[in-house]
Amino acid sequence: MTSFAIEVTPHARLTVDDMAGLRALFDAEYLADFGAWDPDQPYGYAPHDVHVTARRGDTIVGHVGWERRIIGVGADDVAVAGVGGVLISPHARGDRLGARLLARAAESMASAGDVRFGYLGCREEVVPFYEACGWRRITASERSIDRTGRPVTQPPGPPLLTLPLGPDPSPWPTGSIDLRGRAW
Repeated sequence: MTSFAIEVTPHARLTVDDMAGLRALFDAEYLADFGAWDPDQPYGYAPHDVHVTARRGDTIVGHVGWERRIIGVGADDVAVAGVGGVLISPHARGDRLGARLLARAAESMASAGDVRFGYLGCREEVVPFYEACGWRRITASERSIDRTGRPVTQPPGPPLLTLPLGPDPSPWPTGSIDLRGRAW
């Protein structure tokens, strides 16, 4: 198994080199389809408070980002770590780096103290990967601000996954979800 250095860095502590490495990672994957990566609104989604990165030498080859937010679920307010920007360089795939990054991200979310769940939306074809990493699929409608800045409500069906956190994790509450902002 290839050796990678995995680091957890608050967004405000990213260096100029970190930003350049993240830009290179994301632009290599998405530039042609979505344009240049913008750390303040990556491809129209919400930015991250925390970046979990993997390096091989000086090169960033993997990333998971998360942002703490209070969302509405039914009648409840729920503190979540909204996860996005999960990306592994094609040159670093095959070593279970994605699972290792998600595990480290979960540790950082749990150590944040007041985050009850990890939360993410994804494409159907990657659901088995997240489930293998301990995430649980839920079914609910989801209200958010879309990538163009407009409110949108997605009916139940597209993949939404949660990860209970903490020493005594609770079940996900029932009801429709209001992200109270952009998705991750």
